[in-house]
Amino acid sequence: MRRFAPVLAGLACAVAAWAAPAAAYEIDPLTRQPLNQGLSVTVRPSATAADPTSPAAMDTTVPKISPVPRETVSYDGPYGAGTIVVSTAERRLYYVLGGGQALRYGIGVGRPGFTWGGMQTITMKREWPDWRPPSQMIRRRPDLPRYMKGGPENPLGARAMYLGGTLYRIHGSNEPETIGTAVSSGCIRMTNDDVMDLYTRAKVGTKVVVLR
Repeated sequence: MRRFAPVLAGLACAVAAWAAPAAAYEIDPLTRQPLNQGLSVTVRPSATAADPTSPAAMDTTVPKISPVPRETVSYDGPYGAGTIVVSTAERRLYYVLGGGQALRYGIGVGRPGFTWGGMQTITMKREWPDWRPPSQMIRRRPDLPRYMKGGPENPLGARAMYLGGTLYRIHGSNEPETIGTAVSSGCIRMTNDDVMDLYTRAKVGTKVVVLR
């Protein structure tokens, strides 16, 4: 399955639209050029090391460095505490804390032709989710696996929060170097460390506002 790893992350959230030419992308989602550095991870000791495939054991391996540090910032927007606000233009996600503050995370957003806006709610949450490429993607890429078990190499990363009845998710990534760029097929990607933090805060039913 490793031979698929370099191309899967850019395709994990494909929708029915056809992709724009690679030259228009900030980072080519198939070749991952010009990026050529491997993922740096940190491994923390764990009592679950005897079963490295368990979710608790996999949680001990997360990206070491985020290009966009998570921080608490002032927030005077119109949305109440507990709301997730995604700014596609800024490539930032805000979790509103209330009291004039929000947590700000760096994110990766949809590449040209795959951006969207609107309001959704989190309808499902999964730890180390499995990945089943949608039929639209399989038609374009029949060489892709029909199923990939959740784990550190899975393009959905450590956590996924599913948005309404859409194909979109807020999910982790095994390519933290893409955070702050426009490379996805519409999903909101975060570092595994950040998505694990957000996952503990956001509940099923949380409102998600996506601004272009």
